[in-house]
Amino acid sequence: MKQLRSEKTTWIVSRHPGAIEYLARQGFRGKQQGHLDPALLQAGDRVIGNLPMSMIARLAPLGVEYWHLCIQATPAERGIELSADRLHEMGASVRRFLVTEQP
Repeated sequence: MKQLRSEKTTWIVSRHPGAIEYLARQGFRGKQQGHLDPALLQAGDRVIGNLPMSMIARLAPLGVEYWHLCIQATPAERGIELSADRLHEMGASVRRFLVTEQP
């Protein structure tokens, strides 16, 4: 049986040091994870990252907020590590999204 925590948890989901640093500079702090394990989540938690749509859709029914790290990367910047400074220069932002799966 899953043991409930008394406090709400913010989960920072990224394997990228630049993204983690960028989020910290924006005031987002929490438990950093390289990938999201939904079994760790409970109602009231907040997840911040850049997750696939199918994973995001699983969060709302759990009562978990999702905040997306929005990045407008150029084709040359895709697949490379970006620093926190570069993310700032690119106009990265963090926005809350609610995604639901439709039948």
